[in-house]
Amino acid sequence: MKKLVYLLVLSVGFSFAQTTTKEKVKFSAKIENRNSDTLTVFGPNKFKQVIPINKKGVFEASFEVTDGLHQFSDGSESSMMYLRGGDDIKLTLDAKEFDETIVYTGKGSKESNFLAQKALSDEKFEMELEGLLEKDEATFKAALDKKAKEDLAKLESAGLDEKLVSALKPRIAQEGMMLTQYYNQKAAAKKVEGTTAPSFDYENHKGGKTKLEDLRGKYVYIDVWATWCGPCRAEIPHLKKIEEKYHGKNIEFVSISVDVDKDHEKWQKFVTEKQLGGIQLFADKNWMSDFIKAFGINSIPRFILIDPNGNVVKADAPRPSSATLVELLDGLVK
Repeated sequence: MKKLVYLLVLSVGFSFAQTTTKEKVKFSAKIENRNSDTLTVFGPNKFKQVIPINKKGVFEASFEVTDGLHQFSDGSESSMMYLRGGDDIKLTLDAKEFDETIVYTGKGSKESNFLAQKALSDEKFEMELEGLLEKDEATFKAALDKKAKEDLAKLESAGLDEKLVSALKPRIAQEGMMLTQYYNQKAAAKKVEGTTAPSFDYENHKGGKTKLEDLRGKYVYIDVWATWCGPCRAEIPHLKKIEEKYHGKNIEFVSISVDVDKDHEKWQKFVTEKQLGGIQLFADKNWMSDFIKAFGINSIPRFILIDPNGNVVKADAPRPSSATLVELLDGLVK
C-alpha cells in the first residue's frame, strides 16, 4: 500500500548534508513472494543501483553511496532506508505483507529499522486521516500536533546517526504543513459541492471534442491526471476495475490530461499503448485550463464526481484505489 504520509516525505526529496564515501555499502535482501527478479535502490544525486537476484535467491551487491536517505523498490512496493559507506545491511521481508515484515540486520541497520517502523506508524495515522479530514480545523490541527510531537520524541530518543536526525526533523514539520494544505484543499472543495459544475470542451482522444453537457443524464467521474505523474499512473489499474464494475450503468468515466502541449503526442501514445478506457480528454491549457482553475486543482491525481444534472457531488472524490469510492458509487449508480 502506498501511504500518503510516506509519499509526502518522498516528495520533499533526498537532499541534506551529504558525503560520498569511497568505502562501499554491502547490501543483501531475502524477499519471500517477491514481485520481481530485480531490486532497485535509489538515492541522492540521481543514484540508481539495480540488483538482480542470484542463484541462491538473494539480492546481493556492494556499491558506493552518498551517505543518507535511500529508497528501495521491488517493482511494486517501496520503502526508505539509510545507507552509509562501510555499512553491511541485510534485509528480509515478505512481499505479501511488505511494510509489516521489513527487518534489517547487520552493521548500520538501526537507522533503516527506525524508518521502517515510522512508515508503519504513518500508515496507521493515514487510516485515521480520512475521518480526521471530516473534522473541524481545530480537531485536525490537534491531531497533527500530537503526531509531530510523538514522531520527534521517538526520533530524538532512538540513538540514531545525527545526520539522519537532522534530516528528519524538518521533514516531520513539512509532513504537518503538507497535510494541512491537503486538509485546506478538501475544505475548499466541499464549498462547491451541490453547485453547478463548471463546463469543459476538450479534445477527445478518439476524435473531435467532448464537453460536459454531452454527458448529462449520467453521473460523471473525472480523473485529472498527467502522463508524468507516478501516483496518477498507479491509479490506472484500479480505475480500469472500477470502469469494468460499473460498465453499462448510468455513469461515464472521464480522464482529463493536464500534460503540456509539447507532450500531446506522448499523451496520445500513452492512452493507446496502455489501452486506457473511458473518455480520454486533453485539457486546452493544462494547469491554466478554466475547468482546472475553477476547482482549484494544484496537485494530481484529483477526482471529481458530477451528478446527471451537472451538479458537483464530490469536488475531491475518493480515488479508484479506495474502497470508499465503491461505497459512494453503489449508493448512487443504477
